[in-house]
Amino acid sequence: MQARNSESSPEDRRTVAAQGRRIRLFALIVVAVLAIAFVLVHFVKASHDHGIADATAAMAGAAPAVNVVTVVPAPSAQALSLPGESAAWFDSTLYARVDGYVAKWSADIGDRVKRGQTLATIETPDLDAQQAASEAKLKAAQALVMARQADAQFAKSTYDRWRDSPKGVVSEQEREEKKAGYDSAAAQLSEAQAQVALDSADVDRYTILAKFKRVTAPYDGVITERRIDIGNLVSAGSNASTTPLYKMAQTDPIRVFVNVPQSAAGQMKPGVSVKIRATNIPGRIFEGKVTRTSDAIDPQARTLRVEADIANPDRALVPGMYVDVAFDIPTAGWVQIPAAALIFRPSGQEVAVIGKDERVSFRVVSIARDNGSTVEIGSGLAAGERVALNISSQIAAGQKVAVSDATDGGGNGPSPQK
Repeated sequence: MQARNSESSPEDRRTVAAQGRRIRLFALIVVAVLAIAFVLVHFVKASHDHGIADATAAMAGAAPAVNVVTVVPAPSAQALSLPGESAAWFDSTLYARVDGYVAKWSADIGDRVKRGQTLATIETPDLDAQQAASEAKLKAAQALVMARQADAQFAKSTYDRWRDSPKGVVSEQEREEKKAGYDSAAAQLSEAQAQVALDSADVDRYTILAKFKRVTAPYDGVITERRIDIGNLVSAGSNASTTPLYKMAQTDPIRVFVNVPQSAAGQMKPGVSVKIRATNIPGRIFEGKVTRTSDAIDPQARTLRVEADIANPDRALVPGMYVDVAFDIPTAGWVQIPAAALIFRPSGQEVAVIGKDERVSFRVVSIARDNGSTVEIGSGLAAGERVALNISSQIAAGQKVAVSDATDGGGNGPSPQK
């Protein structure tokens, strides 16, 4: 029975042979597919590598692209707005010139006064007494002059008689004595006349001081402070121990002071137009001109002190106000480009100028004013020329470029190239 089982039938052998053939066929198909796939992948990769090489070669040979702007003229006047402070045309503190007490006052704060108008009156009993004494002393000196004149005339006539007397009638000694008496009388007359001059000067001095009993306005203006009242004792002078009587100011015209940064100091010349605005006077603009500058930069703040005079007929502006000062600064024929066009090198500021042949040249320029996103060029460029923005450091002078227009010189230009 085992012998019969070990022997295969013909059908079984045919089945096994067929299975073997199918397996070999499948293996051949798989090998063929893998071979075809390998060939295809190799061909695609080779084609891709060849395309990249061709594109790289084409890119290497092409001109680099740059964004350019056209240089435009700068505005004829540049606006500059800064904070300022108003100040009076004249600002005076009035002190007493004589000692005494206030008899009355006739001007108070806010009053508009005229030049020479009496503001207050000071009673001066000590000064009055001194003036009366000086006048009496002058009269006494004048009376003494009259007496000395009589003495001198008598001495002169006596000397004349003795001088003309014949020799032998009077002695030479007596004649000399009469001459000495005449000279002495003349000297005493001169002394009396000199005393009259001194006493007259004292009288004049007290007379002038008496005029200061009336405190008057030195000019047309407005009273800003009153520090006296009736009965107050006042002392002459303006030192730390004396009290001022009044403060007054003249406000038409009015001064406006502003500290201008050093970057704009060179354009601050007399005659530059200014416009003044104040927050407490909405909708109103006061116009004037720069009249003077300090002509020196403050070493601490690096600013220039500038003064503008403003007509103020209705006294709308008052001293001490915070104001906004707008300047119209002439640009003197400058041109304007975006700040992105500047190239900073050891030799200075440069720009890349694109010529008509699309080639690059680098040119040194001077910056007249930096406005942030734009700069105004004082020299080195002309309106109508083209400059590159954010140019690559790999681009050399004389190299040809592919131009792409951005915006004009007044714009900001495109964002920097990556």
